[in-house]
Amino acid sequence: MIKIKFDKNNNRAIALEADIIIGECNFIENEENWNIIHTEVNNSYQGQGIARRLVDCIVKKAKDCNKNVIAECSYAKKILEKI
Repeated sequence: MIKIKFDKNNNRAIALEADIIIGECNFIENEENWNIIHTEVNNSYQGQGIARRLVDCIVKKAKDCNKNVIAECSYAKKILEKI
């Protein structure tokens, strides 16, 4: 089972299977925004919606912290346009 974990200390969300990182989504934080700069999932796990879950995790946590989310990452930018 793939788990998504928010890792605030490293400004990222990670996807884990059996405690092995198979994907991550990184962001940079400033006073107002969290800027998603990179999203990546291991080739063997692509097409399963993991990248979307990673972006969604960061968006949820940002809202909890009263931050806006923007994206330099092209994938995350497409997701943010839809929500």
